[in-house]
Parts: sequence; C-alpha cells; structure tokens
Amino acid sequence: MAGRVFIANFGRQNYLWAECLRRNAVATMNRNATHPFWQRGDREGFIDFHLANAKTSLGLPVTRQIASRWFNLMTIVSQTEDDLWIHREKDQLWWTRSKLDTPAFEPGLDPTLVGDQRVVVCFKSCEQWANTNETGSRLDWPSLHPRAKEFLFTEGTLQQLGDENAEYARALVGGADLAPWHSLASWKEKLAEAKTSPVTNFNAVRRAAVRMAMQAFSTASRSNGQEVTRVAKNKEVRFTQTELEEYLVALIGAQEGLCALTELPLQLDGQYDDAELLPSLDRIDSDGHYEAGNLQVVCRFANRWKNDDKDDNFRRLIGVVRRM
Repeated sequence: MAGRVFIANFGRQNYLWAECLRRNAVATMNRNATHPFWQRGDREGFIDFHLANAKTSLGLPVTRQIASRWFNLMTIVSQTEDDLWIHREKDQLWWTRSKLDTPAFEPGLDPTLVGDQRVVVCFKSCEQWANTNETGSRLDWPSLHPRAKEFLFTEGTLQQLGDENAEYARALVGGADLAPWHSLASWKEKLAEAKTSPVTNFNAVRRAAVRMAMQAFSTASRSNGQEVTRVAKNKEVRFTQTELEEYLVALIGAQEGLCALTELPLQLDGQYDDAELLPSLDRIDSDGHYEAGNLQVVCRFANRWKNDDKDDNFRRLIGVVRRM
C-alpha cells in the first residue's frame, strides 16, 4: 500500500527548512509550555493553553480548530513512515520519503515567536532530499502544469493530498508518464486558461476575501431595518470593507487553506473544480456579529449544511460522519 503524500513547510514561516535540508528530515515544533500536553495526549489542555496564550504567525487569535490542528501536526510528523513529502523552495520542488527511524525531540528556539521562543523540535529522518525526479530530471516549478501547481504548494504548514493528486505527485517524482492526467479535459482547460489569464494563488485568495466581504455586508444590510414580517437576526459587520478583506486573507492563511469545519482543502476563486469547496464566510456563533473572533472560513456546502446550528454540535456531527 502506498504511503501518504504531504505538501509541507517546516516550522512557523518555514524557519526549519534549511535544517531539514541539511539533515535530511521533516520537522515541526511545540512550544516548551505545550509539549507536555502533547506527550500526555491531552488535546484539550493543549488547545486551552493556546486559546489563552498564543496567536497565529499572522497575529490573529488562535481558534479551537487551529490549536487542534497544531496538536495533529506533531503527531503526523513524529509518526510518518514511508510517506512522500514535497516542499517548494522558490523555483524548485524538493521531495523525500520518511524512514522508519525513531523521531528525535530536541530543544530549540523559534525566531518567529514573540516572548518566550523556547520550543521542542521533532525531527523525523528521511531519505536525502532531492530536486530532481528519479530519472534525474530537475523539478522546476515554472515548468509544472498549472493544474499541478494548485495542489503541489501550500502557504500553510502541512496538507495531505487526496488520492488522485497523490498519485500524480508520485508519478511526478518517479519520472513516470504524466499524460493520463495532462490529457484530461479539465487539465487541458486549466492550461488554456493559464495561457490567456494567469492567476496567482495570492490573487485567488484576495478575490475570495473580497467576495466574502461583500456578501457579509449584503447579508447584514438585509437583516437590519426590515419590516417585521418574519423573525430576523440583527447582524452587524464590525469592520470596514477593507479591514474585513484583510482579516479574511489572514484568516485563510491561519487556517492553512483548509475548511475550518471539515479540514478539506478550500478551492479558490478562479482555480476551482468543485464550487461546493469554494470559501464561504461563517459566523461561529450564528447569533453573533461579523467581528474578530467570531468568523471562520468554511467550504460552501458545510456552511449551507450548518445553517444556524450551534458550532459545537455541527462539529460533533462531522465527527460522527468521519467515524462511520
């Protein structure tokens, strides 16, 4: 059975990449104060500490789902075995496979943290990092198919590829024939679009933020000042348009491009194959306002399914579905 495929950066703002390359490893870190919670398997203690004491690398308050994902990162890296890891560094794509070795936990300093920078770094040994495929051809980012660029890079820390994209990644690093993918109609359409109107990931995120901000103001205006013909919740947008757009760009980054409810990869405006996976703005407390701390970006279908349900209850139901 083939191992998993991960697209990854290493440490906050990728500060551990140079060390990973030098020692042929993948890595992540926990704060000194939170590592004992992870060692004990105390997810709730780990989450509660971050909610009370931490911010994301973009300065946003840490949400429960972001802290839970940080807990998972250490578990994934420490337990990875025979998985394919891919990292983009400027115009080069690098890859390696994790070994069966026991992980090493070492004290370190995280230069991106404010205040106490002490951390515990987990290094898991891998095969030698390579920027050529198994037949010796260089893996140059500009030469990749535009459809492949959408899933072979993450601005976050870690993303596991789904089955179809994972198979493509294995074929790419193995030097295999990529025609079965490149000949698909959807891939041909993506190539044609890229030639006529190239789209960068940043611009796609920005477009999604603008769309969601406009929708929030529209929804709020419809909920206020209406005739009393039905029960309507009063919703306020406690940002200016520009402030909300900037907040949403940062929020998508903090969520590492994943739906806050399902952890499915969000597809972006102008780069999507399934409109149900486009970003949609959700108020965590449906009775609350559009304000900092009460917003999360989710898949369109998840927002529709959640509707006015309580956030905790909807997450419980998502968990039930996952366990089926």
